Amino acid sequence: MQPVETPRVFSDRYELTHLIARGGMAEVYRARDRLLDRPVALKVLFPELSVDRAFVERFRREAQAAAKLSHPNIVPVFDWGEDSGSYFIVMEFVDGRPLSAVLRETGPIEPARAAQVTAQVAAALASAHRHGVVHRDIKPGNVLITHDGQVKVTDFGIARAVNTEESLTQTGAVMGTATYFSPEQAEGIGVDARTDIYSLGVVLFEMLTGRPPFLGDTPVSVASKHVRDIPPTPRELLDTVPAELEAVTMKAMAKQPDQRYQSAEEFRSDLLRFVEGQPVEASPPNGNMAATGVIGAVGAMDATAAVGPSTRAFRSPTRPRERPNGRRPWGWITLLVVLLAALAVVAYLLVSTFTGGFALPNVVGKPATQAEQILTSKGLVIGTTRHVTNTAKSGTVLSTDPAPGTHVSKKAVVNLVISAGEVKVQVPNVVNDDLGAAEALITNVGLVPRVKFVNSPGQQNVVLSQSPIGGTSIRKGSTVTISVPKPTNQVSVPDLIGLTPPQASAQLSGAGLTVGSQSNACSNSVPSGEVSGSSPAASTSVGRGTAVNLTISSGPCQVIIQNVQGKSQSAATTALQGQGLTVQVATTTTCNASDQGNVVAQSPAAGTQVTLPATDTITVCNAPSPTTTTTTTTTTVP
Repeated sequence: MQPVETPRVFSDRYELTHLIARGGMAEVYRARDRLLDRPVALKVLFPELSVDRAFVERFRREAQAAAKLSHPNIVPVFDWGEDSGSYFIVMEFVDGRPLSAVLRETGPIEPARAAQVTAQVAAALASAHRHGVVHRDIKPGNVLITHDGQVKVTDFGIARAVNTEESLTQTGAVMGTATYFSPEQAEGIGVDARTDIYSLGVVLFEMLTGRPPFLGDTPVSVASKHVRDIPPTPRELLDTVPAELEAVTMKAMAKQPDQRYQSAEEFRSDLLRFVEGQPVEASPPNGNMAATGVIGAVGAMDATAAVGPSTRAFRSPTRPRERPNGRRPWGWITLLVVLLAALAVVAYLLVSTFTGGFALPNVVGKPATQAEQILTSKGLVIGTTRHVTNTAKSGTVLSTDPAPGTHVSKKAVVNLVISAGEVKVQVPNVVNDDLGAAEALITNVGLVPRVKFVNSPGQQNVVLSQSPIGGTSIRKGSTVTISVPKPTNQVSVPDLIGLTPPQASAQLSGAGLTVGSQSNACSNSVPSGEVSGSSPAASTSVGRGTAVNLTISSGPCQVIIQNVQGKSQSAATTALQGQGLTVQVATTTTCNASDQGNVVAQSPAAGTQVTLPATDTITVCNAPSPTTTTTTTTTTVP
């Protein structure tokens, strides 16, 4: 990270300390949150883009889309705003490295670890897709790995809620990174959650082989290959890649969305099956058949071209000429092909016999020590042994690479997958928990959450029931089904007063709502930095997806005491109380009778600035009544 020479403070709160990275539309800084005294990541839109309303709107949408997401594998958004014309987003500071840096330094990643990393990214995407958000830019640079191995997905910078009515990226516009484009992205057509599955498949391919499937001189050429070219399989580039993981990778990278995994959760489940040594659902890639099909077509054309002229030379103007035995030339060609194939098989068997080749013995299901003895007795070499959790007895061989029956020669290397036994974990009780929190609890103990929507009047995004129930001991990697009410069109605005903006965002997301604008206002009842009001107000019934505007407390209010001298006691009291002040009344007799009942002094004096709550004492004239003098006049009447 590059230190910032002249630290800038955004919104009088976020102090920039280091430049972390520079992207296509913004710079990312490490900053210090002065209010909460913690490090954060600050993403600042480039100045030249801040004047472009379309970019600013995209930036604002990015913040809103990301703020709705709450998952242990997603980098959370804390805040966003504008300062002196610069737009910014405040995110969690992740102490780790991007996957792109790891790949540059280490090259290919060990298959089991690559599958684990991919599974965590898939978990993040599954949560985002449930909220209607497609990332659209999954790549190693947007996958962060902490020092303790946790994976976090960041930068929903070009994400878009798929159910939004107005779209910043209409059909025909292309956004993303070409190396990891899905074919539909490259063609500029509409995309859905399955585009993220393709891109994640490309990332997995690169982790396994050390390079992406398609390379080119320009982004356009690479994007074109995603649409038209058949990718190599991982094992063609690196033969140590397990066949099962290759199958998973290639299914995720299917060019047709309908042939991929249909959800990120489905993709994740197959990855976890591989990690645990269980059979995966993905079928092995059919690269050889595809190649054969191409060669066969070319061969057929060549054969037609070769026999065409001679055949035409013997044709009658009215019908094809037949040979004396009634057969046409194609019968002889077919027979010749069959004979050549048989000859090739015989030759292969003869070569195998003389070179000592044989079929790999089937040792699956046998104890590892016995399996190794059988294989080494055949002159084979034991390669890597990978232990995975499995229901099979500990030490049992689960699979071999090459597979049993494969033709091998002496000194061939055989890799083994061995059961480490069954590992069980306790299912957490998540009934009545928020959906996001429930998913995090289940994921953190090594289980797979599966959301089931049911018809229920219960609170939105709150778990109604679960299966298995909390406290049950089950195999690690098993699925826990959590039932939540099916989303409805009308929801109630939750009470957000006293929450921090991130907490309020999570509450709104859980209720099916979004964060609208944020404004600051003083509050005498809510501490600075917390929500002091919302619009619509709490308990208001609104449509799902409605944006709720937040008012954030800037701390206690300050007022300048107005001048109430000369006013009546009641008028002065009403005016001061209208400023939020407490009024105390004192009286004085040292005043003119003409001021009777009016304010003749106030303390603090008019014009003084005070912080609420505060008291202003007014002094009211209570002059004594004037003394009445009676004069007696005596009149003498003559």
